[in-house]
Amino acid sequence: MAEALKQTIVAEAKALGFAGVRFASADPVEGAGEALDRFIAEGKHGDMSWLATTATRRKAPRALWPEANSVIVLGLNYGRTADPLTVLANTSHGAISIYAQGDDYHDVLKAKLKPLAQRVQDLTQGEVKIFVDTAPVMEKPLAARAGLGWQGKHTNLVSREFGSWLFIGLILTTARIAPDAPEEDHCGACRRCLDICPTNAFTAPYRIDARACISYLTIEHKGHIAPRFRQAMGNRIFGCDDCLAVCPWNKYAQSAREAKLGAKSGSDNPPLAELLDLDDAAFRARFRGTPIKRTGRDRFLRNVLIAAGNSGDDTLAPQVEARLGDDSPLVRAMAVWALARLAPERFCALRSAYCHAESDQAVRSEWMEQAA
Repeated sequence: MAEALKQTIVAEAKALGFAGVRFASADPVEGAGEALDRFIAEGKHGDMSWLATTATRRKAPRALWPEANSVIVLGLNYGRTADPLTVLANTSHGAISIYAQGDDYHDVLKAKLKPLAQRVQDLTQGEVKIFVDTAPVMEKPLAARAGLGWQGKHTNLVSREFGSWLFIGLILTTARIAPDAPEEDHCGACRRCLDICPTNAFTAPYRIDARACISYLTIEHKGHIAPRFRQAMGNRIFGCDDCLAVCPWNKYAQSAREAKLGAKSGSDNPPLAELLDLDDAAFRARFRGTPIKRTGRDRFLRNVLIAAGNSGDDTLAPQVEARLGDDSPLVRAMAVWALARLAPERFCALRSAYCHAESDQAVRSEWMEQAA
């Protein structure tokens, strides 16, 4: 009877498009809470203050919902057949992480989790709650314990069937469902994901300093991006796929079947020239329904200007110069940096007037530092 229940849930989950379905208890994952405490104590979470404020609830599903007994872990494949790193050589285009090129995966996951959770409730008469990674829950350790995959040296989930390309959704339930066995770690001696990181964000295998991660810098970081990271960012304007893309287990990965996770018009590594002139309304219209919109226009343009400065394409200089008067200090500062790289003579001609009129100290400092 218990096995039949699991088989029914698996079948219905796969009919909804989930690639993997596994089961775990709602007990704490051994070592996960301690690792989170250490990560926060060392300040490696950076601007992600919500990790610290929700740390207690993150440590175990029952800390989030005391009545929970079981966790259904769902994996949604977002893999592509093409190599996502080829765009890095096309420096006049912005590289957008493949997870962000389609519809917002939070919405896609929730739309699939809700009907499945209802079916679980009907089948078990237990209460249910659904969670994606915006909730205070440690989905990757739970997925590893359930056997959906293992946390690789890049700290993300790796699957023997789908490589490093799985979104994770959770259904917590008061019903008691027999847990599956955890997956073994199959990374072995490989360190491709560690060695390819452009900013050396991995402090050791299985440990990352988010403050140096390009995904963090381009998405979560609210302030100016430190000079030591800018050149290493290249043309990456939203996220970074490097450590995921080089995983050897991707050789078994399959192309995603969910059409909503495919690239939307305008978000598939667009030309930088199309992005540099975006005002807030145009930004919102272009990236409506994608994860990019949540970051906001100012941080996005900050990233685009760094990519422009790294592009070597001096035809972008007039558009960069136009951003020197932008309302956002984040944008103005990176326009200064990019212009100094693309058109140094024009930069020198403008520096005195703009620096004198600049009210933001960080932007003034950028003018002075680039002139040095």
